[in-house]
Amino acid sequence: MTDQPRVPVRTRAPLPKTSVSSRKRRDKPRCPLLAKLLVGMLLLCLSPAALHADEPLFGFSYTTDLLPKGKVELEQWSTTRFHKAPGGQFWLQENRTEQEYGFSDRLQLAIYETYDSTAAYHNGPFGETTPAEQFSYYTPGPNDRFNATKFIGVSGEAIYRLVSPYTHPLGFAIYEEPTFGAGFIESESKLIFQKNYRDDRLVLAANMTYAPEWRRLREDENPSRKEIQEETDANIDLGASYRFIRNWSAAFEIFNEREFNSYNFTHESNSGYYLGPTLHYAGKNFFVTTNFDEQMPWAGRHVDTVPGALVGGRIIDNDFEKYRVRVKFGWYF
Repeated sequence: MTDQPRVPVRTRAPLPKTSVSSRKRRDKPRCPLLAKLLVGMLLLCLSPAALHADEPLFGFSYTTDLLPKGKVELEQWSTTRFHKAPGGQFWLQENRTEQEYGFSDRLQLAIYETYDSTAAYHNGPFGETTPAEQFSYYTPGPNDRFNATKFIGVSGEAIYRLVSPYTHPLGFAIYEEPTFGAGFIESESKLIFQKNYRDDRLVLAANMTYAPEWRRLREDENPSRKEIQEETDANIDLGASYRFIRNWSAAFEIFNEREFNSYNFTHESNSGYYLGPTLHYAGKNFFVTTNFDEQMPWAGRHVDTVPGALVGGRIIDNDFEKYRVRVKFGWYF
């Protein structure tokens, strides 16, 4: 019969006769359920997952995603900023605890507290010890080792989404954040744009920020007297994020930070460009976002640039450094 395999008589005995139907039954997979489970798990891992509301895909850039109405989120941010002048020492730890609430499907409200720590030694222009901007009220000597911890202030935050990127070609939201601290007031405003592609796996974000500051400091000539420092930050952030596997996203960001010693975009002092990658994981009720950025050697001298603050094409003034590492944790309730 043609159905029987050819077996040499000298090596094995003839096979017993077997019906075609019994052979077909033996040829079927013995674990069809296991095979289906394995295929299902593979498809689940490779399929796109829906974005969590208010999911921070980026380290610095914001999107138009908001918490659903009535939902609460607790976020903890930690940003490490380090390395200024060559041969000097600088470290700044910025900490932020935020409570967010979905007031409506268009409006998200939040309040957060900021508290920082720093260490500096021969880190500023011409190798002088220079505190970070948050600690600029202190006046250490040029050769002092400076260490401090400070509660910076309390901030309120409101994000109102006018257009959703899931129902329109482009998402758009406005952002307002007032901050109040000891001798310090800031009003930060943003325009937030978001564009989604590939079934929302690819997310593009763009932010434009305007943030005037009011800071009371000691006068340089007479430290016993106080003066008001005028400053405006004007930033542009761009980011692209791709969800490459279920719950995991990788992103790349580039942003430009500009400082003006005025409220009307005159007396520009500094301009720094940062870029770097971000990795994001979203669980069922939590998320983790990690980000690393480096200041590029693209800075130039401006009208009010502090002498000695431009080193190797990078700004090392009190609100700029070479590296930044940011980690965010969040829990949904």
